[in-house]
Amino acid sequence: MDKIAVTGIGVVSPLGCDAGILWENLVQGNSGISPVDALEGLSVTFGGRAKDFDPSRYLGQKELRHLDLYAQMAITSGLDAYSLSRITSYTYPENRIGVLVGTGAGGISSLEQQIHNFNTRGPRRVSPLTVPMFIPNIASGVLSQRIGAKGPGMGVSSACATGGHAISIASRLIQTGDADCMLAGGVEACLTPFGVTAFANMKALSVRNNEPSRASRPFDKDRDGFVISEGGAVLVLERYTAAKQRGARVYGVLSGFGMTQDAYHMVAPDPEGHAVVYAMDQAIKDAGVSPRDIGYINAHGTSTLLNDKIETLAIKKVFKDHADSVRISSTKSMTGHLIGGASSLEAVICMMAMENGVLPPTINLENPDPECDLDYIPNKPVNADVSCCMNNSFGFGGQNVSMVVQKDL
Repeated sequence: MDKIAVTGIGVVSPLGCDAGILWENLVQGNSGISPVDALEGLSVTFGGRAKDFDPSRYLGQKELRHLDLYAQMAITSGLDAYSLSRITSYTYPENRIGVLVGTGAGGISSLEQQIHNFNTRGPRRVSPLTVPMFIPNIASGVLSQRIGAKGPGMGVSSACATGGHAISIASRLIQTGDADCMLAGGVEACLTPFGVTAFANMKALSVRNNEPSRASRPFDKDRDGFVISEGGAVLVLERYTAAKQRGARVYGVLSGFGMTQDAYHMVAPDPEGHAVVYAMDQAIKDAGVSPRDIGYINAHGTSTLLNDKIETLAIKKVFKDHADSVRISSTKSMTGHLIGGASSLEAVICMMAMENGVLPPTINLENPDPECDLDYIPNKPVNADVSCCMNNSFGFGGQNVSMVVQKDL
């Protein structure tokens, strides 16, 4: 099967809503985590707000009132990516372009607001647009309207694996001939009082309220949970041969995908990491490479006790004697965890790392966990000429996705 070219990227993140600005912050080891006024008085009072996000570049005031923040982020990053791809109405027929943008929680801020209206002001004060504001497929629907895409379209939701699943499924739709071009990725905007409280009551979040920029510390012995952030990324995908024929800039090549389920527990990962291992193995096999070809892994690396330990174990099982030499980092140490938007943003980071010859660090890794004993690029970036990366994402429900991303061939 033809490999998939990424010909457009659009990002929203706590480190910037421009890929260049995001990259500069990553290589400088800057944290995008800070106190959030709306969370004052809760057990967790910080997170990663999207920095300099401006949806008014594309959306008017009426549209902004009728779209949840997650949809605004998806549409904005999608239109940024589409613009960069330089696709026109003559490139592909409209029924051959599709949109598959996912989210873990959907329009949670809109749902919170309308439930509040219902409880305090009565049923008549619930907006008639409540349903389209919170359903998880509306971002794909509205984005398709904006670009006139009439091909395959849907939303996908698999918690923290959402973005990777969206990209993987969209790539398969192209490879099987159902589409010529897809906009795909994941976004999230659940940094709300209710959303944070729900995660906090699971004991999933860091409670370092006095030092938020040091709270996300993957693979560190003193880690105490992840940090919720908002944002994500949308990519434009095409067949590699078609993209090269039309002279498109290729940001990266998606060459391998592995998707599995733990079938173990609602939220806890399988302690042996069997399905995670299989996802990585399948991605490597699908890409037609060997473990030794992988020069960098952008880890799921959530900063939770179980995830970091089990991901380390899984990497050792897959990479065997190469595990000690492959470089790994969790950029969630700087961006926080974008939930459904994490994987697609981290796929973009892999492409930028290969393009710039620099691997971003895992910051706050000050006291390494003895059970997490691989090369996690602690605290400072490293220069490295890498042409093949892996991006891992594992979601609640035990749903896993691993992608192999390569430099332009």
